[in-house]
Amino acid sequence: MKEFSLKKNAQLSRKESINVGGLLPFSMGDYPMHLSAVIFCQGCHWRCRYCHNPGLQPFSRPKKGSKLEWTRVIDFLKTRQNLLEAVVFSGGEPLLQPCLIHAICDVKKLGFKIGLHTNGTSPSRFEKVLPHLDWVGFDIKAPIEKYPKITGVPKSGDSAWQCLELLLQAKIPYECRTTVHPKLHSIEDIQKITQQLHQVGVRHYVIQQFRKEGCNDEKLTIQEPHLTIDSILTHELESLFNSFSIR
Repeated sequence: MKEFSLKKNAQLSRKESINVGGLLPFSMGDYPMHLSAVIFCQGCHWRCRYCHNPGLQPFSRPKKGSKLEWTRVIDFLKTRQNLLEAVVFSGGEPLLQPCLIHAICDVKKLGFKIGLHTNGTSPSRFEKVLPHLDWVGFDIKAPIEKYPKITGVPKSGDSAWQCLELLLQAKIPYECRTTVHPKLHSIEDIQKITQQLHQVGVRHYVIQQFRKEGCNDEKLTIQEPHLTIDSILTHELESLFNSFSIR
């Protein structure tokens, strides 16, 4: 994760700001068909083994003096008005930020569309922010019963699939995606995930192949990272969704 260096400013209270772990000034891939900046929220209580941003998992920045102040983030975004189209809140897990709605509203006032990358960790908070969002990238880790194998947290799949139902009810643009690794996922898992998604009404789905850059789990990085998905299965998956891709 590349960061935009921001000078430290007067610290805002917890009630006024989110905990920013990084800022990507420009992206062509984090909000489909839009040029965006990406705000990385610090903190995630899941411990997905394939996580490519493990430095964002702790709720406080590991590097001394590296906290990015919210006022400086806003100042930067003001310089990108009429240049960028959207701002994406990513993580870590943005839903764990108590002041996420306030931060989203600050950015929306500048004229940007709002994207959110989330794993669906909190249905109550997700329901509150949904009306303020223009697009959601929603991570589906596994079949619901196998979530703990990926996240390390019991019953983590329950909240995720509840959030998915809220997302579909909101009828805003979205993309569901699953990062796969042959040590964590089988072809049967992929088939089960996609059948479950199809049954609840998901129409846009992406399979993301694992990338070892940034991953701290050596057992995952030394093994061949790509799960082989043949043309027959690809055709089967394409028939379940309005849009499907592997990237």
